[in-house]
Amino acid sequence: MSFIEEIKKRAKKQTKTIVLPEAEDIRILEATSQVLKEGYANIILVGNQEKIEKKAKENNIKIEGAQIVEPNKAENFEKYINLLYELRKNKGMTMEQARELVKDPVYYGMLMVKDENTKADGLVSGAAHSTSETLRPALQILKTAPGTKLVSAFFVMVVPDCRYGEKGTFIFADSGLNENPDSESLAEIAISSSKSFKQLVEKEPKVAMLSYSTYGSAKSPLTEKVIEATKFVKEKEKELLVDGELQLDSAIVPEVAAFKAPNSPLKGEANVLVFPNLDTRKYWL
Repeated sequence: MSFIEEIKKRAKKQTKTIVLPEAEDIRILEATSQVLKEGYANIILVGNQEKIEKKAKENNIKIEGAQIVEPNKAENFEKYINLLYELRKNKGMTMEQARELVKDPVYYGMLMVKDENTKADGLVSGAAHSTSETLRPALQILKTAPGTKLVSAFFVMVVPDCRYGEKGTFIFADSGLNENPDSESLAEIAISSSKSFKQLVEKEPKVAMLSYSTYGSAKSPLTEKVIEATKFVKEKEKELLVDGELQLDSAIVPEVAAFKAPNSPLKGEANVLVFPNLDTRKYWL
């Protein structure tokens, strides 16, 4: 069973409600139709109801069963203005600013997730919004998990018919936030990403700290950063299976690992790949 199939199976056991604040985008409507058809989540679409329904009808997309919420017409509109104001007043936000922000579907959706009286379990955004447009309201309203020292991003990469990683499933981190993290930040990215892998995939994370060098085959400040980050991870998470610095092939191909890094505890079976900076990640994708 693939990772995607496992996720759907798990979701059907305990159906969650997901908010989609980019509901006027045809891709989101198509996704909504598919999710509702397969029945593994309830959907709340946030946006202009007339435009959403018109676009769905024009493109023959069935979204019956999805709840549509138009922020400035919603019964919780005034409540959410006050909620956002209370959350941000110490940062200088005024009631007028809060009123304008709550009209934004992403802000409204985040407030739905924050509101304990709604049934919104999560929010998905990014198809039509930038990372900052999605992340800013999340940090302002939902905050970070307790103990989180650094906010980072990751991709869940699922490769069909692949023998590498966890049956073709990997986490790539960081994926779009921390441009050039120092060794301590890189260690925090590795730790938080490993926890996300375990939570999402329900398998043990095997973390590779990637570099253009394997076990000292090259030396530079860049490789030293990865070596130091690996040490930090091992000190903080003694039970976590982690190794570095490793080149990509040494991290995920057992035959190459046996030659280049025969003493690596990963044995070429890494499933969490931590890139030293955003620039190197784009060349490996």
